[in-house]
Amino acid sequence: MDRYYIYGVNFKDNGKIYNFKSKIRCPINVTVITETEKGLQFGKVVSYINNENIKNIDELKDIIRISTKKDYEEHLKNLRDANNALKQSRELVKELNLDMKMINASYTFDRKQLIFNFLADERIDFRELARRLASIYRTRIELRQIGARDKAREIGGVGTCGQKICCANFLNHIDSVSMNMAKNQGLALNPSKINGLCGRLLCCLTYEDEEYLKCSEGLPNIGEIVKTELGEGPVVNVDILNRSYKVLVNNERVEIYAGEENASTK
Repeated sequence: MDRYYIYGVNFKDNGKIYNFKSKIRCPINVTVITETEKGLQFGKVVSYINNENIKNIDELKDIIRISTKKDYEEHLKNLRDANNALKQSRELVKELNLDMKMINASYTFDRKQLIFNFLADERIDFRELARRLASIYRTRIELRQIGARDKAREIGGVGTCGQKICCANFLNHIDSVSMNMAKNQGLALNPSKINGLCGRLLCCLTYEDEEYLKCSEGLPNIGEIVKTELGEGPVVNVDILNRSYKVLVNNERVEIYAGEENASTK
């Protein structure tokens, strides 16, 4: 069996990392030419992957070679030409009166495909746009509708935490985020508090959701009637991480710690 090294490669800064196999050693941060389903691509090695963690290594695409100076010059030319194609596509969108916003464009390294990402609220019939673009650039055209999260990643910005938004900083894969995560963490369901710049739920709600679920086991819900040493009453507050809750008994707040029988008034 051939000896392969496995590397994580991305094709743009903060982009998704894909695994590739290689018969040659590749230093981290070196640029490479890879084989992909869309054709050859220019990428950068960002991580080394332990072979023991990878199944079906033979199914991975190959790193063809470490890039040369000529490859890099071709890559820069592709970037310039793709930017010009993006400008042309925006003019065509206006001319065809299509309700869509072109976000970016990129060539595969071998220029066998020109890919456009666009944003739209509904499905768009872009067949005429694709036909015109193909007639201009004489290559295969792919138009991909992306979501609000992908747009935020492309544009970037600063989140409510004061840091660069996660999707444009370090997230290589955006997980599904649900309203239940905000509820699990006891957050006020105020869109201005739990939505990110993209208008969708904050990605960071996923980071601690598992721990909140673990800590909330055995705790009552707000409004639930519970019994204490000092009497019976409704739960008015729950502190999930401290595993405590407060019960209103005879107009006084009684604090209870999960697993403990003692109660104290606050």
